[in-house]
Amino acid sequence: MTHSRHELLPPPLVRPRERKLLGVALLMVLFAVAGPFLPQPASFHDFADQRAWGAIPHAMDVLSNLPFAAWGVAGLWALARAVRLRAVDGASAGLAGLFLAGLLVTAGVSAFYHWQPDDGGLVWDRMGMVLAFAGLLGLAAVQGVSRRAGIALAAAVMLLGPVTVQVWAASGNLLPWGVLQIGGMALILGLAALPPAWPAPGLRIRWALVIALYALAKLLELADHAVFDLTGQLVSGHSLKHVAASFAAWPVVLAVLEAVRMSRERGKIRAESAAPFKARASCPAPSRSNQATKPRSQA
Repeated sequence: MTHSRHELLPPPLVRPRERKLLGVALLMVLFAVAGPFLPQPASFHDFADQRAWGAIPHAMDVLSNLPFAAWGVAGLWALARAVRLRAVDGASAGLAGLFLAGLLVTAGVSAFYHWQPDDGGLVWDRMGMVLAFAGLLGLAAVQGVSRRAGIALAAAVMLLGPVTVQVWAASGNLLPWGVLQIGGMALILGLAALPPAWPAPGLRIRWALVIALYALAKLLELADHAVFDLTGQLVSGHSLKHVAASFAAWPVVLAVLEAVRMSRERGKIRAESAAPFKARASCPAPSRSNQATKPRSQA
């Protein structure tokens, strides 16, 4: 993908937005460090659906992670097409790849945790989620601030995310992880409310849909037992939470496919514009005799 010199100049809104994003991120870190101790509920691992299917314990909570893998595979396939066509910039492609790969990792580690729920498995579950968070937050910052802001934010989440998990594992304080998870989504909400940075880089993701699906997932998680009872013990809130959270990838995959479609349309327009010139160039030139000869009369 090529850019003119004008497009590479920082737009008027970029630097103030970068400073504000840095300020918000520092405030979040400060609150995570100096905020009150937040213990994890003692009943955290007490999920509503304890049923086993054959050799699979807690089967619905284990198997409901499959949509994460499905969206990850579908998204990476679409992203590979977009990269081949140069339909997305390098920063957005890398961050989208991180998010989608994070979904695949999340599918595996979450299924591992739910096979036998305990704090040890939960550490790996949350570590896997960090990858997806980093990619998603980076994409939001690319669209709302700048490419370098998106890359920097994703790198910060990749660095600090595992620290928040280890803090909880060592001390029982869930606050740093909560700041990353809930504060991160609030940050996405704030970035989505901004007009796109000019010139608007990145993928055109419908962030309102991402946030709505994530909020639905959190509500289902909190209503785990209530949903299980309301559905006549057919499905639990936590199992549905996995499905709803996985569908938060839908707007990202749609944005990648839209970038592919637009790239192909631009290519088609360029080909149609060039067709008359190609046709003219392919027409044979009028034939000329190499040498005009005239018969000589004999004296």
